[in-house]
Amino acid sequence: MRAVIAQGTGGPEVLAVVERPVPTPGEGEILVRVRAAGVNRPDVLQRQGGYPPPPGAPDILGLEIAGEVAAAGPNAARFPVGTPVMALVAGGGYAEYAVVHESNALPVPAGLSLEEAGAVPETYFTVWTNVFERGRLAAGETLLVHGGTSGIGTTAIQLAKAFGARVIATAGTAAKCDACRTLGADVAVNYREADFVAAVKEATGGRGADVILDMVGGDYIPRNYEAAARDGRIVQIAFLNGSRAEADFRLLMVKRLTHTGSTLRPRTVAEKAGIARALEEKVLPLLAEGRARPVMDSRFPLQDAALAHARMESGAHIGKIVLTL
Repeated sequence: MRAVIAQGTGGPEVLAVVERPVPTPGEGEILVRVRAAGVNRPDVLQRQGGYPPPPGAPDILGLEIAGEVAAAGPNAARFPVGTPVMALVAGGGYAEYAVVHESNALPVPAGLSLEEAGAVPETYFTVWTNVFERGRLAAGETLLVHGGTSGIGTTAIQLAKAFGARVIATAGTAAKCDACRTLGADVAVNYREADFVAAVKEATGGRGADVILDMVGGDYIPRNYEAAARDGRIVQIAFLNGSRAEADFRLLMVKRLTHTGSTLRPRTVAEKAGIARALEEKVLPLLAEGRARPVMDSRFPLQDAALAHARMESGAHIGKIVLTL
């Protein structure tokens, strides 16, 4: 089968299409004929040498896939051969075939194409576990989403609105702010032109945001503390501006803030299965009804994975980038 790996570390040019054996599904696993694979920021970090695959994961890039079940391993009985599925994988997504434990796969909702389905798992798993489980976002509360037009951001906006929250999103251009509002954000802040702390305070009557989803880090950390409401929850999922910051921790005490965070890829199969079951119960119906949908920025054939990575690194994308096979 064809697969994409990084030959060394560096820019998109180090990505190469190679021939690899088709993997064999093990206990409880299914083999998926991949039709679409989402491109995510962790893939870029892996290519750059900053996010190595966990033990046991292949060196083939890619964390989310969609396609049809081609074979099943021992005691894997949930999805018959030919069933369209989408799945979260620890690696191996940029390939014609990939294996995944059946508990980390989900049925493709009616009305969703396989290309769209390939843009679902990584972002929806991430948003659900961080915004709704760790952040405990509830109806009537305000969510501040940084990077509102990223795959994570577009997903967070839609799900937060679907569950009755108010949403403030940050983005870097007027067009991206418009896109956030189109997706349902109540307020969109161009962080290049306005102070998001002041904008959040103004939009909430001085109260602040109940939950903040942040992938920026760096100097955003102390500013998130200022923008948060009392008893606010700040959930860290990445550090695009660096993982070190100076902050006034008195605000953490005075406001009774919770600053938490998580990573998804190193979690166990069982932990990911728990997230999958929650998504199947609470989120897949929204996708089937059209109340949430992956925002598709662009599609590239597998052999153009380097162009897909360049598109992501440009920062110009709105929503998800996928590889098609």
